[in-house]
Amino acid sequence: MPNHQVNKSFEEINEKIRQGKAVVVTAEEMIGIVREKGEVEAAKSVDVVTTGTFSPMCSSGAFINFGHSKPGIKAAKVWINGVPSYAGLAAVDIYIGATEPREDDPLNKVYPGEFRYGGGHVIQDLVAGKPVLLEAEAYGTHCYPRTHLEKKVTLADLPYAQLCNPRNAYQNYNCAVNTTDKTIYTYMGTLKPNLGNANYCTAGQLSPLFNDPYYQTLGIGTRIFLGGGIGYVVCQGTQHNPDVPRTERGAPKKPSGTLMVMGDLKQMRPRYLVGVSILGYGCSLAVGIGVPIPILNEEIAYRTGVSDEEIFTQIVDYGVDYPQGKGVSLGEVSYAEMKKGSIKVGGREVRTAPLSSYARAREIANELKNWISSGRFLLGVPQELLPSPLNSPSRLG
Repeated sequence: MPNHQVNKSFEEINEKIRQGKAVVVTAEEMIGIVREKGEVEAAKSVDVVTTGTFSPMCSSGAFINFGHSKPGIKAAKVWINGVPSYAGLAAVDIYIGATEPREDDPLNKVYPGEFRYGGGHVIQDLVAGKPVLLEAEAYGTHCYPRTHLEKKVTLADLPYAQLCNPRNAYQNYNCAVNTTDKTIYTYMGTLKPNLGNANYCTAGQLSPLFNDPYYQTLGIGTRIFLGGGIGYVVCQGTQHNPDVPRTERGAPKKPSGTLMVMGDLKQMRPRYLVGVSILGYGCSLAVGIGVPIPILNEEIAYRTGVSDEEIFTQIVDYGVDYPQGKGVSLGEVSYAEMKKGSIKVGGREVRTAPLSSYARAREIANELKNWISSGRFLLGVPQELLPSPLNSPSRLG
């Protein structure tokens, strides 16, 4: 669609938001609008499409400054509620990763390798206003003579707490199965032997990067819903891989784009940042993300009309192929099929289950819609678009 009949700018849409005149719909609602009116009329009538996703996102964590003590300490090792946090930054700056397990987790003593509590749970506890135990050890210097610190802190006590997630909102992911004769425990959940089940993990038609598959409106500085507060896209996330096979609407057929995101932890809510423990794998953090897609033209409107019937992923054997890095596909399946509760793999009917919450993704998309409709949330103009096969920054309008 090189010659657009509709052309809007970020500033034009933001001005409509300020005046309370912007038309905002969720990605679910946009499907029907595009089908009924076509992409040109949809682009004329809709200004912003809101998206949402809520699922475990392991590559997450938080930068924290826990404040100077008297006398001062240059922390070398830090634990929060028994969870090790990286202290190789500055005197009282640390980073706590979502998948870091508590060292003395009682579950691990009974079942080695099992963890009930980790960094993701610490983040949820902080956001929930709960006090946590911070312990620090140091070797002592002339300017920072203290060698040990122990204190209870809450999020309100911390001078600085910034959620900073290197890889979130994965644009598509595998449908995981297990063809071996033993149950296996993975980050995709428990997979029963002999194709006993199939697990998947995105919100499909509501998911942010399926609605802007070529990242034509997304980049450094994009303002988003993050963990119940306002956050930003920092840049492409780790493992960002846009050069994969795609459908007509641009949706990738295998894992593709990712986002690195950040936001003030003190704005966030425990409903949208939830520590999780995955049996046999470890700890993680379920993150709620909602991205607004400005409808700058009919091309973007067309792509936001994508439905679960048009989004496909690969069925991957986590018992054999995944551990060896082969990435062999046992077949292709649509999200519409997976959401029905069963799919066919090798002629067999296999029950499906999501690790992500579609209900909460819908909740996020609707909350972001309300923020924008009420004028409380303006679109952030990306300073540089994410790497894309289109690689066309001029499409910002």
